[in-house]
Amino acid sequence: MSLNLLVANRIQALLGVEYPIVQAPMTYIARAELAAAVSEAGGLGMIETLTPEGRTDLLRVRELTDKPVAGNLMIQGWKKDPSIVDVLAETGIRHVFSSAGDPALFTDRLHDAGMVVVHVVGSLRAAVKAADAGVDALVVEGVEGGGFKSALGASTMVLLPLVASRVDLPIIAAGGICDARSAAAAVVLGAEGVQMGTRMLASRESLVHNNFKDAIVAADDSGTVMIDIPGNPTMRVLRTGLAARVAAHDPEVELLGKVTHLYFDGDMEASVANTGQVSSRIAELLPVAEIVRRTWGDIEAALDDARARI
Repeated sequence: MSLNLLVANRIQALLGVEYPIVQAPMTYIARAELAAAVSEAGGLGMIETLTPEGRTDLLRVRELTDKPVAGNLMIQGWKKDPSIVDVLAETGIRHVFSSAGDPALFTDRLHDAGMVVVHVVGSLRAAVKAADAGVDALVVEGVEGGGFKSALGASTMVLLPLVASRVDLPIIAAGGICDARSAAAAVVLGAEGVQMGTRMLASRESLVHNNFKDAIVAADDSGTVMIDIPGNPTMRVLRTGLAARVAAHDPEVELLGKVTHLYFDGDMEASVANTGQVSSRIAELLPVAEIVRRTWGDIEAALDDARARI
């Protein structure tokens, strides 16, 4: 029996995809072009909903693909506005990845609208809470992932098997995933699918500026840093000049106000660049289809290599 049928069938069936590979829901970045490329390659693309452009792309993505595409629901940003459920439903979204808040606030509404709900967690406590709220699956993300994180969070290697041993839900692993070897490790640790953010950032179809992509490719294993400043979220970011000033507690630094200048204009001093530690393992920019094909297509070979060393 193939690995796809043996361990990944729940995620594949739940998401309606050929490969259980999900693009991460990156604010400003998770737009129609990237989402369509991932879905066309057989994975599940994602559209962010916090920005007006993202919400517009919930519709525009249908000009680019007829494959399943998911919407991201950041609960903290939408908890006072339940109309977001109607927005998602009207655009034909049938898979929602919720994060950053209490899943009980929206899960029943999303289910009533006929949607599959996958919730992103960074701790065992959050995983149990999400299961109790009735979500259909989890994304379990370790602290090595890019973006907003808990300063006390565990790594994927610790968190993933811990959650898998305590919660009986299909799991998508996130944090540190960029290829077949890391995907195979995630499967062994209890996942049935994987989510990739930084690897998809450094793809041909990603709309971020090449300066950002090149910085990801150039990063080494000390290339990211966790910044934790009172009044701001804790984030894992590239260790750029601005991030170094942040770490040195420069009072003149503005963390996120000019982040779009970094993302799309290539000004690496304008803001901090949310990026995972896995950047140190990304050596080249690839088309999304190649990333998806290599990640799941080569996973059994990665497991065979591991068996040969036992």
